[in-house]
Amino acid sequence: MRLAVLDTNVIVSAGLKLGSVPYRVVMDWVLAGQVQTATCPSVVREYREVLRRPKFTRHGFPPDWIEDLLALSLQLPDPPPWPRSIPDPTDAWFLALAHAAGAWLVTGNLKHFPEEARRGVTVISPAEYLEKLGDLRPRVDQI
Repeated sequence: MRLAVLDTNVIVSAGLKLGSVPYRVVMDWVLAGQVQTATCPSVVREYREVLRRPKFTRHGFPPDWIEDLLALSLQLPDPPPWPRSIPDPTDAWFLALAHAAGAWLVTGNLKHFPEEARRGVTVISPAEYLEKLGDLRPRVDQI
């Protein structure tokens, strides 16, 4: 539960919405050293490519903290290709990495990872992940 693979949409949401649930996952748990993330070269390429898209750079992307997140991540080699089809084949790296690392996959797009394609990987939303970590309490700075 404390080893997670963060889907790109979680990273983007954390950068766009200060104080949001994805932001809390990244800032309060990952960057605070309470949760370890796993990455691999293909996931890092995906992060960098998406965070540099013009629709995000106008929002100040990539976020300052992305390099810290990557430096703190457990950096694994690319896993073998995922053997099952999923709605967005480019998301297969995230599922394969979570499987190889024994990590949970945290994503805002649960429908991209149908139950029958998961092969035992726990796929969970950021809100569900915080709940499992015991952190759904309102933050003092947001009351």
